[in-house]
Amino acid sequence: MSENKRMGLVLIEAFADWEYGLVAASAVAWFGFSLTVLTPGGRPVTSMAGVTVSGGSALEAAQADDFDAVILIGSDRWEKGAAPEADALARAVHESGGTVGAICGGTVALARCGMLGGRAHTSNGRKWLRDVAGDYAGAEHYRDTPAAVTDDRIVTAPGTAPATFAVAVMKSLLPGGEDQIAEMRAMMAAEHTV
Repeated sequence: MSENKRMGLVLIEAFADWEYGLVAASAVAWFGFSLTVLTPGGRPVTSMAGVTVSGGSALEAAQADDFDAVILIGSDRWEKGAAPEADALARAVHESGGTVGAICGGTVALARCGMLGGRAHTSNGRKWLRDVAGDYAGAEHYRDTPAAVTDDRIVTAPGTAPATFAVAVMKSLLPGGEDQIAEMRAMMAAEHTV
């Protein structure tokens, strides 16, 4: 199934290696999306495990019109306020009808810029998100769940949920792709049936 969707994957320094693989690979390999890696200044970034990703586009130059979805991958640097230009891009993509996904530390950026106001969401824990994001709008809508939560094309997940995050992002982007998304979910869940 090729829907010609375009995804921007935001990676910042010390990004979490386990959080982007399923969402990025399934978008490209299974669903035929195009993927653009967005990094601050378009510079190489290094993951928590020491893997360097280069060849990204400059996050600051990214335009909402170029993406159907933007995905913020976790890093402890989000807690320190890294990549504020991701806030503006996420908001613009959402306002233009796109999907915004944030996993782990990426949820901090959405909380700080007000995108979680009035929306069900999750993260690495209610207390953790309040401790790092402060008294953010929408805190009362936090859902204490180990799986991804979607509300109004905003997908959030704890860092321990890359599989449900990937499935929820695809479901948000492909409302007519239930059968293929169900296959994806079943394949990812199979290891837990042993």
